[in-house]
Amino acid sequence: MSISGHDEEFRRLFAQEAESRLSRLGEQLLELEQAGSTPELVASIFREAHTIKGAAAVVGFADASRVAHALEDLLEGVRAGDYLASPELVDAALAAVDGLTAMVPRLVSGEDCGAEAEALEARVRGWRAPAPASDAASAISGVPTETSGDELDAPRDVNQLIANDVGAATGNPAPASSPVPRSVTTEVEAISVPVERLDELVRLVGESAAAHLRIGQVLNERLGVEAGSVPEFRDLSRVLTHLQERTMRVRMVPIATITDQLHRAVRDLARSLGKEVRWEVRGADTEIDRGVLQHLADPLLHLVRNAIDHGVETPADRAANGKDSRATVRLHAMQLGSEVVVTVTDDGRGIDVARVREEAARRGSATSSLTDEEVLLLVFHSGVSTADTVSEVSGRGVGLDVVRTNVDAIRGRVEVRSEPGLGSEFRIIVPITLAVLPCLLVAVAGRRYAIPMHSVTLAQAHDAEREARAEGRPLVWVGDTTVPISSLQDTLGIAGEQTSAGPVVVVAGVTRRHAFRVDALLGQRDVVVKGLGSLMPRLDVLAGASVEPDGSILLVLDVPGLIERARLSLPGADALTTAPAAVAEPAEGRRSILVVDDALTVRELQRSILERAGFEVRVASDGMEALAVLAERAADLVLTDIEMPRLDGFGLTEAIRAHPTLVNLPVLVLTSRASEADRQRGLDVGADGYIVKSSFDEESLLRAVDGLMGQRR
Repeated sequence: MSISGHDEEFRRLFAQEAESRLSRLGEQLLELEQAGSTPELVASIFREAHTIKGAAAVVGFADASRVAHALEDLLEGVRAGDYLASPELVDAALAAVDGLTAMVPRLVSGEDCGAEAEALEARVRGWRAPAPASDAASAISGVPTETSGDELDAPRDVNQLIANDVGAATGNPAPASSPVPRSVTTEVEAISVPVERLDELVRLVGESAAAHLRIGQVLNERLGVEAGSVPEFRDLSRVLTHLQERTMRVRMVPIATITDQLHRAVRDLARSLGKEVRWEVRGADTEIDRGVLQHLADPLLHLVRNAIDHGVETPADRAANGKDSRATVRLHAMQLGSEVVVTVTDDGRGIDVARVREEAARRGSATSSLTDEEVLLLVFHSGVSTADTVSEVSGRGVGLDVVRTNVDAIRGRVEVRSEPGLGSEFRIIVPITLAVLPCLLVAVAGRRYAIPMHSVTLAQAHDAEREARAEGRPLVWVGDTTVPISSLQDTLGIAGEQTSAGPVVVVAGVTRRHAFRVDALLGQRDVVVKGLGSLMPRLDVLAGASVEPDGSILLVLDVPGLIERARLSLPGADALTTAPAAVAEPAEGRRSILVVDDALTVRELQRSILERAGFEVRVASDGMEALAVLAERAADLVLTDIEMPRLDGFGLTEAIRAHPTLVNLPVLVLTSRASEADRQRGLDVGADGYIVKSSFDEESLLRAVDGLMGQRR
């Protein structure tokens, strides 16, 4: 069958459909290899290949059709039970998918891909053993392209092709044997929109928000009316807030957008290194701004490759150490307030801290005073590598430097934890979007500046008890470590008189923390961030700017750039932080919090926040473990999730309230269950507070903890 008329248009439609189907086919082949063959999965894979073959023939792409036909025959062997879904078979099938993915755009542009198609077909048909050239040629000559009887349920006309494209866009492909009327094109639930239009929409919403603030100021200054007391102004505020939220959602895409490529990278690298790896993804539906996700793609690729090359042992080594011969590499994503946390963990050998310390020292870093936790952060420095040899995968100390650079670009931070013999975890924390940022406003030398809140770990008035000096420089206690203090005015290079007793803001960059003295804390609000434009030179301390209600410019500071500039001005600039032993010990009697959550990422994030705030933190993975921990030593507060194995948060709270010595122990629930019924049940069983994870941030958590335990010292 052939197409007349709008051939080019329909070939473009086919290319769009093929891209979606080939991506899905690759994902299903990886699932087939990892999870094993099931009739439903094999049938779905076969249908995808069959539809691609038929659609390619319809639009006249015989080269693509012959490759898809060879793939279909291979999958038919799996479906009939003639072949097992071995790694070698999946290799051949993925080679066909990769070849078709590269071939289709070239066919659309009019290129001749006959040679590539012939080689791919021979590769697929001869997957068990290379076929003689004569056999391959005869197989090629016998490939049906347009008239084979087994194409009866392939797309037979233009309407069917359009229906398939619509299905691919909406995630509900129409059955290939069911022609649909042309009117289906008016029922599409998803449409393609150029990214530039979305960015323009975001810009206009930002302009509207700025104009809204100016109107409120005019009402106050010129008419003497408090804007919040005007019903119409309140209605406008509400509508604009909803509009801004919905506009931001339009830019969001799920983490699952990139997990298929990561799975393929894990599979191929493990195969090439002779390692057995199970790939797991949790939280794939977590959404994030597409621009942020684009910057995350390379760091996550480097982290999973690093996990397999450096972290995961060979099957023989794992068996010798009593481990399952098949390692696990896991990606876990979740939203916590205005941030997204993405972790990559493996159960391999862990990071050799002594080797990192030795390599960093060899390259000139001062490591003698650093703790093991601080040394781990040195793996992000360019040139630092623990690989014994240089290979195509690693050994040059570049991969993790790329992670740091890309995360720095989106104003995020990286944390790393490792246990010898048990594995490693790399955690990336980034803002959900860079278009609108919650910011802390500060005053410096009579000017206002904005600091992104996701980088702020502590903001407090001058507190002599928390501050100290070592080697002639000021420090502030954060938990049980100290952080150097710099004047933000000096760091920004602003002349003028300075205060020595202003508030201190502690911020976290990609791998470092630093404190800055400011004149005043002015509050927190969302800031619509705009780029500074190509006419202004790139400034390392500025992330962007925003227009204030009075028309003035509010500069948004870039935290990693600030930290780097301040660090280079300090003596011993290579040190990440100062060890606690360098100054007097802080006051004893820290209050204790037990964090209970079955998700390692959440536990460690909460531990990090609470320890920085000065609390002693213990952890448990479920309610049963929590009760055992409390039996050993009581806590001053329990922070618990609800959904956990063995004993959930409701059961844990009930058990605490029924225990004679724990009955008055404050319990704070932090969960993703947001329904009013769950909230009420939590309060009914005795919880003292209830926080939903989607609205969680550091400030709200510490405020809730303070409310239950009293003002922190």
